[in-house]
Amino acid sequence: MNKKRITMKLSSLFMLLVCYSSLLLAKVHYAKVEPYESVILKSAVSALVTDVDLEAEGSLVDQKRIIYLDDRLDKINLRTSNENLLTLHETLKRQESYFQRIDKLKTASTNQKDNAYYSFASTKTQYLDMQYKIAQLEDSIEKKSIVLNHMYLYEIIVRKGDYVAPGSPLARLVDTSRAKLVLFLDAETLENIEKKSVYLDGKKTEYKVNKIWKVADEKFISSYRAEIYIAAPQGTFSKLLKVEIK
Repeated sequence: MNKKRITMKLSSLFMLLVCYSSLLLAKVHYAKVEPYESVILKSAVSALVTDVDLEAEGSLVDQKRIIYLDDRLDKINLRTSNENLLTLHETLKRQESYFQRIDKLKTASTNQKDNAYYSFASTKTQYLDMQYKIAQLEDSIEKKSIVLNHMYLYEIIVRKGDYVAPGSPLARLVDTSRAKLVLFLDAETLENIEKKSVYLDGKKTEYKVNKIWKVADEKFISSYRAEIYIAAPQGTFSKLLKVEIK
């Protein structure tokens, strides 16, 4: 009987130790080293995709075009519009000079002065409208040549021959200038977290938990998403780190 009681006590003690060990292990987290930010680049215009640089995928791209959208009609329209703007500019100067001259003449009738003013105002409106049209065309041409400046190109989504509309995904870019660790922490760990230290692979660091979601995660319903921002790794991303907060 005593032996049975001892066995039961030992069993209970073992279960307590297991539960305690599990509780301690629950404070150890594993997080993947992820790029600080990942964004989907979307088209701002409607156009046919005429060229893509698939060779640039998976590399840091600087001052290089990765996607080219058809801008031939825009460039023809821009050239014609610039020519029209020069003509309008000359006409505007003549209309303005004529209006200023006739407006000072006491012998000129009110009707003559009004006609001169309306001609000048109409030409000025046409001139401003043409300037606006040129600005729109230049903006459209610029948006059809997708150039990256020191950005990591993860993936080009479109292909040559595709037709895109405003909002169509073009490419996926990631910010590799720094990294982040995503964790899911319980309420107990979050208590006084600003005073706690972050350990990575057993080594104490100067890092802190930078961002905490105040609403529990939909998947991990008793945990809260948190992010720690760290320096970019020397090698590749996606390495798994052991994270302790204590």
